[in-house]
Amino acid sequence: MKKILLLLFIALTTLAFSQDNVKYAETIITADLEKHLTILASDSLEGRETGKPGQKMAADYIMNHFKSLGIPPYKKKTYYQKFKVKSGRHLCKCDDCDQSLVKKIFGNKKKIKGENVLGYIEGTDLKDELIIITAHYDHLGKHDSLIFNGADDDGSGTVAAMEIAEAFTLAKKAGQGPRRSVLVMAVSGEEKGLLGSKYYTDHPIYPLENTVANLNIDMIGRIGDFKENPNYVYLIGADRLSQELHNISEQVNKEHIGLELDYTFNEEDDPNRYYYRSDHYNFAKNNIPVIFYFNGIHEDYHKVTDTVEKIDFQKIETITRLVFLTAWELANREERIELDKKEN
Repeated sequence: MKKILLLLFIALTTLAFSQDNVKYAETIITADLEKHLTILASDSLEGRETGKPGQKMAADYIMNHFKSLGIPPYKKKTYYQKFKVKSGRHLCKCDDCDQSLVKKIFGNKKKIKGENVLGYIEGTDLKDELIIITAHYDHLGKHDSLIFNGADDDGSGTVAAMEIAEAFTLAKKAGQGPRRSVLVMAVSGEEKGLLGSKYYTDHPIYPLENTVANLNIDMIGRIGDFKENPNYVYLIGADRLSQELHNISEQVNKEHIGLELDYTFNEEDDPNRYYYRSDHYNFAKNNIPVIFYFNGIHEDYHKVTDTVEKIDFQKIETITRLVFLTAWELANREERIELDKKEN
């Protein structure tokens, strides 16, 4: 009898816990996403170029958001992982960038100072393992009188990550915190060659061997060039290292969200090579399963016209909830997902 009661208690607890995920996902709303993006993609931040004052202002804004949620500094009194590295190769995702501008911004390799902003939400019984959620908050900056606001690239992913941090924090305060820890990390230096994420994986704050998965969000606020129906998201990398991660992603979407999951750019022979061109790849190189959430290139990509008024906030809300619910499942399931293949 005691065994039956115990099994019943576990079943009811699991059911309640699984229902709570939707409750916390629904705290991610368009109004909050728009509030944050209106600030991060404003002219006052001058395009958030890594190493420039606008990027530092953006870092402080994200840090203050984490602080307001009650997320403690990860080390002593800081939320920042600072780095100083040589700028890398510009990883433009399109074929029609203004090459004279690209050369002006990225032509000379030099030491770049940047910061990753870390919001660490400690887990419970499986706290030594963690899920990392990333988005790059840097963009192209200001050049002459032109300000590249980067509302979609990647202001959209940054505000998504900020709201995911808030949803997990609300759950933790209510006693429904994740079993595994969750690190929400806004990285800089992406536009200079994935510098911030590379620095983290070269100098991890938390052991890479304990990192279960990386969910990376980059450009989720617009409809891509080859789409008409907004009810989609491109997923890249989910099955490259772990079929189990792909299956979980599919199941979460089927049960809760209902987006079209488009794997066009996930093919290994994809000529765009997007798998190698955002921050998730530095985790994949270290054999950490990844998913890259992406809406594709559009006419305002890397142009001064990538502005807030063109953003589809309902689209960001939907995709952000999908990422949160996937992270929730990864953080709370009994067994860690399995690594099927290795990148190297």
